[in-house]
Amino acid sequence: MTTPEDELARVVRDHAGRLAGALVALLGDFAAAEDLVQDAVEIALKRWPVEGIPERPDAWLFTVAKRRGLDVLRRQQNYRAKLAALEPPVQPPPDDRLRLIFTCCHPALAREAQVALTLRVVCGLTTAQISAAFLASESAVAQRITRAKRKITDAGIPYRIPRADDLPERLDEVLTVIYLLFNEGYLSSTADRAHSRDLVDDAEWLTALLHGLLPNEPEVGGLLCLIRLHRARTAARFTPDGDIVLLENQDRTLWDHAAITEATALLTRTARRHHAPGPYQLQAAIAACHSEARTWSETDWPQILVLYDMLLTLQPTPVAGLHRAIALSYVRGPADALAELDGLAGDLEHYPLFHATRAQLLRDLGRDSEARVADGRAAELTTNPAQLGLLNARLAR
Repeated sequence: MTTPEDELARVVRDHAGRLAGALVALLGDFAAAEDLVQDAVEIALKRWPVEGIPERPDAWLFTVAKRRGLDVLRRQQNYRAKLAALEPPVQPPPDDRLRLIFTCCHPALAREAQVALTLRVVCGLTTAQISAAFLASESAVAQRITRAKRKITDAGIPYRIPRADDLPERLDEVLTVIYLLFNEGYLSSTADRAHSRDLVDDAEWLTALLHGLLPNEPEVGGLLCLIRLHRARTAARFTPDGDIVLLENQDRTLWDHAAITEATALLTRTARRHHAPGPYQLQAAIAACHSEARTWSETDWPQILVLYDMLLTLQPTPVAGLHRAIALSYVRGPADALAELDGLAGDLEHYPLFHATRAQLLRDLGRDSEARVADGRAAELTTNPAQLGLLNARLAR
């Protein structure tokens, strides 16, 4: 049975970005718009358990936020015109999230501030979830968001999708936002759920919208392929009890092979438009290697290793290095992979997948006691319930 708290969480997750976008367009103030949404959520938390869940909860939130915003509007010279624009109050606002993402990703803001602000205001992620994506502290992320909102308001940055010639300077950050949103949905960083189908849906919807706007941008097509290839394997990723199933153990008959075929065809068409693939196209190509293998043993690990080498040339991040080490273990063995992985320890000390991967490599080398320590460290750092269940099962064995 759905509780008012569960329903409110769903509505906020699904519609907070739309509400914020509509209020930003009307008020021209990021901080005020976000405050109004939060005020409406707090009122709902008090009233829904008593009065019941409204028939149109998103419209209810927008109406409450609108009423709370009247005091803000009264202090503005064009109050009457803006007040008229808010009617009728019974309908939820249009979905302006892509417009709002481009506003947040303005070149006047520092890149990390752009991405953090967008994930918070547009996508509704918590500061804790954003800090996990950045491998940064919550306080640092909160400061970035506050400064970015203030700068947008003070500089009068327009709320619109930029002109065609302005798109390239913002596109990388927009794609980064959608990619991080997808990652959070695919494997959550919070303890209350293993994954979020809603966030993954949002990421695919936004990427498809962007692909329609920029059909000849190869990296937009690459990200869309990447998301769709991962989504095609969703049915096999978890047991009925919610435990995660590693790729090598998944029932591949549960995969959506029609979706895989369509995504790989799109990837091929996208690659023809650009001879030097970007990071999202390379990640999509890696996902395609996994998705097209009929069995785990048929996985083309040498090709995957080459793709990771290309990815690291373009995007030399510790996380990409971690995944390359995994591929290396299947090409040259666990000893070489472990040596490469240990070189990333300084950057990934607080990243649970680093320790879980290291544990598996140690186990493959027969160093079981060290593997147990590494699994224990991964479990300490993990909040995702599905990951934690897998690690606890390893430790129990």
